[in-house]
Amino acid sequence: MKGYPVLEDFDFSDLSLNNRSVLITGGTGSFGQACVTSILKHYKPTRLIVYSRDESKQYEMSHEFDTQSDRDSPLRFFIGDVRDLTRLKLAMEDVDVVIHAAALKHVPIAEYNPMECIRTNVNGAENVMMAALACGVKKVLALSTDKAANPVNLYGASKLAADKIFVAGNNLAGKRPTRFSVVRYGNVLGSRGSVLPFFRNLIANGATSLPITDERMTRFWITLNQGVSFVLSSLKMMKGGEIFVPKIPSMKVTDLAAALAPELPNDIIGIRPGEKLHEILVTEDEARSTVELKDRYVIEPSLGFWSRDTYTQAGGATVPEGFEYKSDVNKDWLTPDILTSLLDTQF
Repeated sequence: MKGYPVLEDFDFSDLSLNNRSVLITGGTGSFGQACVTSILKHYKPTRLIVYSRDESKQYEMSHEFDTQSDRDSPLRFFIGDVRDLTRLKLAMEDVDVVIHAAALKHVPIAEYNPMECIRTNVNGAENVMMAALACGVKKVLALSTDKAANPVNLYGASKLAADKIFVAGNNLAGKRPTRFSVVRYGNVLGSRGSVLPFFRNLIANGATSLPITDERMTRFWITLNQGVSFVLSSLKMMKGGEIFVPKIPSMKVTDLAAALAPELPNDIIGIRPGEKLHEILVTEDEARSTVELKDRYVIEPSLGFWSRDTYTQAGGATVPEGFEYKSDVNKDWLTPDILTSLLDTQF
């Protein structure tokens, strides 16, 4: 599958997190746990701080990683909310790298609770940026979403605002060493709240059909492990201000349902509030500052601190006029057979 092997073949030795302090906001989430697992497997950080607000998940995670019996473990757990700037500053003392994964992510819930979404996704992003600047963090890499490109829902709009905050943080840094970049990718197969475990739960409980919002709907897909590899590879190459977009496959939601339960019919229920038929990762307007590399697109910032030939000198090519990276016109597609094979090996 085009795109996938490149992400999975990331050479972890290219990025050294040995003797570094790393903090992951939202560290008890699906991505956070996968990222912690990968970092502990490949590196020897001085500290690996899980920052989140859910004590139950932190309790479960501490036992899963057996930090109680392993006194030499670098894993640390900080209860805290990204809405709390004071707590973030305390957590980021002597931290070298921050991976910002905390967010409110469910589209219908954000539509119904708009100010809560803003407080976490927008105000929280500002707090992460300000705390990193105050503490002299070297690198901050924030996780975004395809819904931030040409957003039609509040979740996407809040993540677009967060992306802008982190890119602009490089201007605000002045002479400080802190640099900020963003990764933007599509739906994560197997993450909590995604359609995959939702469908599997329905199937396990004897569903006679699977609910599909629209037969035409397409989405970009990436696995958790591929997402972690992409984040770490972007962390290695970031200069500050880029939005990194992986080359990943698309799939029709009806094909996903067919791969999981080919015998079940689809029940068309209509598009939910704030939903798109197709997602986009690079918009036509962003294409004017986008460079294509072997395994990803890099959206370069238009701000004055950026050198326009940063990635073209490294072998990247500017994308053509009118380019869009959209899930319904993607060149790379997952079929039910390929997805089934992928699920057998990774889940």
